[in-house]
Amino acid sequence: MKFFLLIITIIGFSISSNAQDIKFGFKGGVNFSTINGNDIRGDIDGRTGYHIGAVAQVGLTDMLALQPELIYSAQGIKNLDIDYINIPVLLKLKFAELFSVEAGPQFGFIINDEYTLVEPEGFDFSGAVGVGVELGSFFGQLRYNIGFTDIVENVDIKNSNFQVSVGYYIF
Repeated sequence: MKFFLLIITIIGFSISSNAQDIKFGFKGGVNFSTINGNDIRGDIDGRTGYHIGAVAQVGLTDMLALQPELIYSAQGIKNLDIDYINIPVLLKLKFAELFSVEAGPQFGFIINDEYTLVEPEGFDFSGAVGVGVELGSFFGQLRYNIGFTDIVENVDIKNSNFQVSVGYYIF
């Protein structure tokens, strides 16, 4: 707990000292999602969906930024839609003033599901890792999200989602 508070304090001081390096924009793209786990039986067809939302980038140093997002994401598998509001909070390492790698936790909240036999968990915790490129105000990202929590209670089934995004920083 003390370590967590220390990290929050360091980030807070970094944000206030680099407040001039804040970007805000919008992004959207395509999802290639599926589910995985030990309790899956038979073949599963993934779902091609979409995501859209807002993104912020707060510069911590010249090479490091914090990137929180608020994203509507259509996930699940074919014939079984699960839509989330996802909140990834990523640490972004920039290099060559053009490329970046990013990683961090993602918190998901179900807003729509088509389960009829069982009720899915309302919360999904996952990890996100990806790469990006920025060209002026435009940006593109490739990201993989791997679920850490079961999407149905006491059943080993987790989300898996690959995303391709494009976006634009409005300021």
